[in-house]
Amino acid sequence: MAEMIRQDKTARQLRLLSDAIDSGRLGPVKRMVQTLSPAEIGNLLESMPPHKRSVLWGLVDPEDDGEVLLHVGDEVREGLIADMDQDELVAAVEDLDIDDLADLVEDLPDAVINEVVRSMDRDDRERLEQVLSYDEDTAGRLMNPDVVTVRADTTIDVVLRYLRLRGELPDHTDYLFVVSKRHQYMGRISVASLLTSDPNTPINKLIDDEQPAIDVNESSTEVARQFSDHDWVSAPVVDDGNVLLGRITIDDVVDIIREEAEHQALSAAGLDEDEDMFSPVHKAFRRRLIWLTVNLGTAFLAASVVDQFSPTIEKIVALAVLMPIVAGMGGNSGTQVLTLMVRGLALGQIGASNVWFLLRKELSVALINGLALGVFLGVIVLIWFHQPMLSLVIGCALLFNLLTSAAGGVLVPLALKRMGFDPALAGGVLLTTLTDTMGFWGFLGLATLILT
Repeated sequence: MAEMIRQDKTARQLRLLSDAIDSGRLGPVKRMVQTLSPAEIGNLLESMPPHKRSVLWGLVDPEDDGEVLLHVGDEVREGLIADMDQDELVAAVEDLDIDDLADLVEDLPDAVINEVVRSMDRDDRERLEQVLSYDEDTAGRLMNPDVVTVRADTTIDVVLRYLRLRGELPDHTDYLFVVSKRHQYMGRISVASLLTSDPNTPINKLIDDEQPAIDVNESSTEVARQFSDHDWVSAPVVDDGNVLLGRITIDDVVDIIREEAEHQALSAAGLDEDEDMFSPVHKAFRRRLIWLTVNLGTAFLAASVVDQFSPTIEKIVALAVLMPIVAGMGGNSGTQVLTLMVRGLALGQIGASNVWFLLRKELSVALINGLALGVFLGVIVLIWFHQPMLSLVIGCALLFNLLTSAAGGVLVPLALKRMGFDPALAGGVLLTTLTDTMGFWGFLGLATLILT
């Protein structure tokens, strides 16, 4: 329900903005944009064709430009940055947090990067270099080095005086991290405890050491899983020596979760989650041509199977009518299993300990569905063509193809992952090829054996 309300709100905003831009009334557009968050503005920018997008982008408050750039896809960001001059870009990104700036560095012109780095103090420059030294999609790249630490041998009163002198806390600060003299992570202390405990209480009496630190080289997917499992708002990041390097906050993790969901949904169709929906025709053409060519090649493989049985099809024309049913049912069934497997692999829920159970379970489901649907389809074919043996053939072929697609739906993504390929991206093509080929081969092979 909440998702539908959000979608209706976005659609309404988009319609109002488009109508206002078309009419040239930019005053209402600017007032509306000023009421939106950077994420909402980013969503609207991605929802507009380029000529309207540039108008809307020009009405965004310059103070929000950097945050908005963080909330659009790479291709849209590239276009927005191209419309900005060097001074505008420097002003937009120079006040961003270190981890956010690291996300944008690769998209910025060298001159802008140099200017921003020169404007930083030594500590911030070293922090940015530290974050950029880690691989993408790791905890080190996600973390913000700006973290508040306290020593265990102090009291609450000392910490509170230090915080007052500091003047402000980083966003999403729910805990302060306790470190040793060598800056090694010891545990955390909640802001609530600092405010409610006796000022003379030693910090070491309030340390919570139950939250494990995240290794700096941990994958972003694993980081997101840990945040989801433990409902963290923030988490410390350490190196191999347990030295505290920074922290990861929930806002960055939410972005990772959303990106992974978009990746799984779009990769199955051969699309990139960062693709601009309104990209020029020549870009979309080149990007999709490769995927469609691969699909064309697999279609020829299935067609070659049909060609082998062309004498049978010439004798029994009904086979040509019924072939798409068998292949289509297998494809749909396999896609269901593949979707569950890709999701399970992404969440780390599937491994050697349970894969054979999953295979047996999916084969059992396919067997029951195959028997039920095979009987139903056999009755329909009997009524339609009045050929009992043809009815038997298509029922058996459907059962065979559902079993094949179930096995493929489990084993194909596992094999792809082991070989280092993305199951979400390549699994759909391979599984479609498998189900179509085996469906045609099973159906036409049985028909040739029994009916001719």
